[in-house]
Amino acid sequence: MARDWFAALDDGARHELAAGYPGLVGNLDGAPVGVRYEANRRAMLAAGLDRPDGDFLLFDPRGRGRIAQVFGDLTNARRIVVLVPGMRNRLQNFWRGVGGQAYRSPAVWAEDLRRAAADSGGLAVIAWLGYETPQGVDEAARANLAEAGADALVTFVDGLVAVRPRATIALFGHSYGSTVIGHAASRLGPAVTDIAVFGSPGMGVDSVAALGTGARVWAGRSTSDWIGWVPGGRLLGLGHGVAPTDPGFGARLFATADVHDHDHYLTPGTDSMTALTRIALADDPVIAERPAVADGAAPADRAATVDGAAIADRGAAIADRTAIVDGAALTDRAAIGDGAVLTDGAAIGDGAGLTNRTTIGDGAAIEGGVAWV
Repeated sequence: MARDWFAALDDGARHELAAGYPGLVGNLDGAPVGVRYEANRRAMLAAGLDRPDGDFLLFDPRGRGRIAQVFGDLTNARRIVVLVPGMRNRLQNFWRGVGGQAYRSPAVWAEDLRRAAADSGGLAVIAWLGYETPQGVDEAARANLAEAGADALVTFVDGLVAVRPRATIALFGHSYGSTVIGHAASRLGPAVTDIAVFGSPGMGVDSVAALGTGARVWAGRSTSDWIGWVPGGRLLGLGHGVAPTDPGFGARLFATADVHDHDHYLTPGTDSMTALTRIALADDPVIAERPAVADGAAPADRAATVDGAAIADRGAAIADRTAIVDGAALTDRAAIGDGAVLTDGAAIGDGAGLTNRTTIGDGAAIEGGVAWV
């Protein structure tokens, strides 16, 4: 194991290795934290990157790039959060955010989470972009990148446990990042006490029990998150199973009432940030009374959910297989804003599909009945 091998070296030998082989030492899970920081600073400077002043446990500029930045004092942390982002994240937009929008940056999310918990002390947050993320719908609909990412995540977490054996760990997954965590869950050790997912298209299984983990599993999804249009299940290699916010999945739900889209779950001041901060600190957040979107009801800005039925402000109720958005009942081929069309009975779920390549907000595409972030 890397930890044992480095333990036999003196400080001089460690520095020589970091200087001579920065690309190897910086990415070596289980190596001492300080040595990895030093090696990655050297590697980033050599690559001409303008962010060498942070603390990094991973840097690989090849391909779409991989990187992991640490916020907080990892060497002395009692609690560690590993944040796994989803689709379209890559080294090039790690700090500036997907589409050049900082609120979609995993580094910004991790830093904001660390600041939200600053008064507690003892917490380190790692923005881990240690896998090749999907860049389009065709990749996001399939599990192969999540499976490869899960292998890398398990190795990374094992390395954290090796150097911080007394710390406990929480894994946070946004969007496709939650799918990565789902595929890794059964191989994670007891140091991982909490898993929290938000804006999830599915974790590759249909229940908490099927994850095969002893960790507490939390889930949140806003009624305004377009991921709610994604049908649950798997078919012909497409899809990632039941949504973690589905009542039958068995996750503990946290509040997302004031999250207005797919990308603001870790925005300071929101209900979800408050809940996720408490989970990060191994506390119990306020549990939502019911799923954010129940039984396949479509998300709508003005709709509420009661016993699984979506009810609009105008008081219209849902009949069998009919969704209601903003007071209007959707029937066969009824339009849903911006030209999006529902087919097969107008309900999301129960086999209903969305027309091929309909667009839903922010460039998120629906293809073959499945939408992904």
